[in-house]
Amino acid sequence: MDDRELRLGSGWMGLAWVLALLGGIIGLIALAAKWREPLLIWVIVPLGLMWLVSLFGFVVNGPNQARVVQLFGTYVGTIREVGFFYGNPFYWRTRVSLRVRTFETGVQRTEEKKDASGNVTAAATQRRQPLKVNDADGTPIEIAAVVVWKVTNAAGAVFNVDSYEGYVETQADAALRALASRYYYDAPAEASHSLRGHIEEVALQLKQDIQARMAPAGVEMIEARISYLAYAPEIAAAMLQRQQAGAIVAARAQIVAGAVGIVQHALEQLEQSKVVELDGERRAAMVSNLLVVLCGHSTPQPVLNTGTLYT
Repeated sequence: MDDRELRLGSGWMGLAWVLALLGGIIGLIALAAKWREPLLIWVIVPLGLMWLVSLFGFVVNGPNQARVVQLFGTYVGTIREVGFFYGNPFYWRTRVSLRVRTFETGVQRTEEKKDASGNVTAAATQRRQPLKVNDADGTPIEIAAVVVWKVTNAAGAVFNVDSYEGYVETQADAALRALASRYYYDAPAEASHSLRGHIEEVALQLKQDIQARMAPAGVEMIEARISYLAYAPEIAAAMLQRQQAGAIVAARAQIVAGAVGIVQHALEQLEQSKVVELDGERRAAMVSNLLVVLCGHSTPQPVLNTGTLYT
């Protein structure tokens, strides 16, 4: 259902009408008491009821708020203008906030602090735990996202869904689960986008996925971004070892590549300067020694040769 704007009369004019009606009732009461005319009661009572009902016609609408108005079950319109207004006292008005709101996805749990005897020592607090899902490789991970949203269609938020706030949170959780199952936690560079390595792309896709589910609720997604991402506790240690092994292999490969370049440069310099002439066997020994020195984990201990080159 689409919004249609509803304009009401000035609240100050309504206030003047209510005060005038109250003054007329007070005047009739005074005349009835002065003339002792009991028949005036049949005029005073309906006017009094009318005055009481007229008090419900005032509407105060603040900034970034909307009032969805119904009359006996029929949608009349939405008040978006800021100010003090007066309308039909029988209007049923539902207030909807148009402010930007944010929340973090996850499973909401209640936590209570207890002492050694089991007695509750602190009030229960509501905490959100990250969602546990499987990525595209089947690896269990924990993930959470921060969603920023606002209502743009107040009538749709009221009439199309039961509770638009709960609808947004539930659909955001569902969209995040679906997104996590389509991506790898950590994929190689040549593979598709990963949750850890392509933050901006994943955030944009998450926003689009959530927005596609928000059409019935009249909600606009402003931003959706992953706020927490980690391996599940049961495999976190193994995955850490795998990451450490990958880092070690990459580091050693870089060290070896650099050492080979240094050795090659050293041999070229020796040949150009003609400091010493090495045969194939001594060249191989020199290369082996240099690679051991450059690629070793610890500082090498040199052994000085006090003899000739071949002894």
